Amino acid sequence: MREKNIKRVFLCCLTALAVNTYAQNFNWVSSTEGNTWKQSKVKLQSSASQTPLLDISGTEEGTTFKAWGTTFNELCRDALNMLTRDEQDDLLKKMFSPEGELRFNRGRISMNANDYARDWYSCDEVSGDFQLKYFNINRDKLAIIPFVRAAQKYNPDMTFWMSPWSPPSWMKINNDYPVRSDRTNKMSPLSDVVLYEDNTETRDNVFPRQLAVNDYMIQDPRYLQTYANFFCKFIDAYKEQGIPIDMIMYQNEAYSYTPYPGCAWTAEGTVRFNVEYLAPTLKKHHPEVALYLGTFNTNRYDYVDKILSDPRMPQSVQGVGFQWEGGQILPKIRAKYPQYKYMQTESECGGGTFDWRAGEHTFHLINHYLGNGCEEYTFWNNTLCDNGESPWGWKQNALIHVDSKSRTATLTPEYYAVRHYSQFVTPGSRVIAYKPSTEGRTPVLVVETPEKKKVVIAGNFNDEAKKVTVKLRDRYLNIELQPHSFNTFEEK
Repeated sequence: MREKNIKRVFLCCLTALAVNTYAQNFNWVSSTEGNTWKQSKVKLQSSASQTPLLDISGTEEGTTFKAWGTTFNELCRDALNMLTRDEQDDLLKKMFSPEGELRFNRGRISMNANDYARDWYSCDEVSGDFQLKYFNINRDKLAIIPFVRAAQKYNPDMTFWMSPWSPPSWMKINNDYPVRSDRTNKMSPLSDVVLYEDNTETRDNVFPRQLAVNDYMIQDPRYLQTYANFFCKFIDAYKEQGIPIDMIMYQNEAYSYTPYPGCAWTAEGTVRFNVEYLAPTLKKHHPEVALYLGTFNTNRYDYVDKILSDPRMPQSVQGVGFQWEGGQILPKIRAKYPQYKYMQTESECGGGTFDWRAGEHTFHLINHYLGNGCEEYTFWNNTLCDNGESPWGWKQNALIHVDSKSRTATLTPEYYAVRHYSQFVTPGSRVIAYKPSTEGRTPVLVVETPEKKKVVIAGNFNDEAKKVTVKLRDRYLNIELQPHSFNTFEEK
């Protein structure tokens, strides 16, 4: 018995030693345009071939990553429905299965219509229905909920978060879904006067250049409380459908003054609604659901700081979400407010090109957001057909492209950019170091998985090959990255 115990202790020591020592061999997956997911092996070296871009000592703390997600939209569902059932199942498995290629375990849902809905609607368009007697999610049952259930088939443990694009039209000062008039909507151009009134103050190099002076959500307490109740009704309705929502945000892109469903909010209105209405209502009816502040799509640091600096905010919200221009101020905001959790809420969607350059941009975005402490990363449209055009005329990219004439699907360059991260950076992984793409157009991210394995993800966006070295404790990963390539190195 004593010999068995000694042997057991010896084996445990060997295991611990193995965990604390990097393996000599790494699997290398690389993708270039026309030659994706090429697999090979590479060995660590005892010396560096050039100055390391990153030096990993093994003592780094890092941010624990939680989830890869995507948004469930009507037009995405329509694109998938152009394919055969077997083809749909194959793509859903690729996206959502824990053993798939993208491994999405998180879903974003729009409360009411978003800009990739078939048309514009809300869950209660009965004007003056302060008791929400006519609230329903009947429209969602036609496409969104079947889409979610199709994903849940491959990952029953998926969780979900929600945000609205626009309140019901009768809750808004302009009595319509959009914020401003456009050829794609029915709003009168005369109504645009309410956005800025007589204020002409603008700032260069920020988004938006000019801030709205009015909240488009009616600020009367009766309306604000009804809208807070509206959120809880939506959570309840989705729970009844077997779709658990565990986090919400008050507004998608409050600083995009949109010709499609949207809502402009001032800093004062944002604080008022979140602190005085939404947070206490959520805590009363759904204390299990977290409230995050976002989605912030503005790089006006002083404006976001003004909102977060309200002394009531730490007791009201648990985290902050950034997308688009908001990502530019993420490092500075996170440094000042380390008490919050941070997440990326919508990957930028391009212009319907579906090309390699769009994939490189997505690769860069993931590097930036994960490197700057975001625990979640959410993609926008996962599947679109043809040129990815919305009802309001904007062409966008997606991870999967469907040709409506041939009814065939293609995995886009963005799909592979995402896969180079999401297949290896599993929930519970720690992001321990990164180098931004702005430095030499060679973004690098180093991650430690829950199994204590190191993963190095690197891109080369240059027109020529680049030699790159990463120091992993006392060994060196010396590699040459092909031009315009995505690369993942996984410790074995």
